[in-house]
Amino acid sequence: MQMRDQVRVLDAVADENRMRILKCLQVRPACVCELVQATLMPQPRVSRHLRILRDAGLVSDARDAQWVEYSLAAADSDSPVGRVLALVAEWLEDDPQVVEDRGRYETASRDQCAPGE
Repeated sequence: MQMRDQVRVLDAVADENRMRILKCLQVRPACVCELVQATLMPQPRVSRHLRILRDAGLVSDARDAQWVEYSLAAADSDSPVGRVLALVAEWLEDDPQVVEDRGRYETASRDQCAPGE
C-alpha cells in the first residue's frame, strides 16, 4: 500500500460521522436507510460518507435484491486497513454518541425504508 492509500484510510477515519458509521457496522451490515435511522444524518450525507469509507477500503458493499448492503471490509489483520479496523473496534465503545447511535441501530429496519435506499 502506497503512502497516498494509507493517508486515504487515515483521512476516512478522521471524521466523527464516518467513525459513527463504522461503529454501527461493527454490529452488523446495513443498508443506507438503516444507517440514516441510527445516526439521524440525512441520506445524502450517509451515502457520501459510505463512498469515502468504501474508496478507502474500510467498507464493502453488496447488492441484496433492491438493497445495497454495507459491511466492514474483510481485511488481513496485518494490512493497514485491517490494523485500522482493529483500532476502530477498540475505540469509543463507551462514547455517548456511539451508544446512542447503536441504541437506534438495534431497532433500525429496512421495513421503514423505500426500496433502493
